[in-house]
Amino acid sequence: MTREYLVGETSVLLAQLQAAATDDVRAHEVALLRREAEDTPPAALGTVAARALRVADTLCRDSLDRGDAQAFSRQCACAADLLQFCTCAQLIHEG
Repeated sequence: MTREYLVGETSVLLAQLQAAATDDVRAHEVALLRREAEDTPPAALGTVAARALRVADTLCRDSLDRGDAQAFSRQCACAADLLQFCTCAQLIHEG
């Protein structure tokens, strides 16, 4: 995969996660991760992706705790897409 594709797709997935955030603090955190992903060499994208997945997990758990099924569903879908892309692009290793 080209550098531009890796960075671009990561950025798009993080934008979707940011849009699914129901908390301004977490949305800002994802926005910072997105900016970092866009400025990071591809070799370092794995670190950004791992942090983004932790934020996604927190978003999902917070939505579950609040009983917000719609937000939980959107956030889980974003997290699943991010995990699948990062695993396939070998940015992270699942497990």
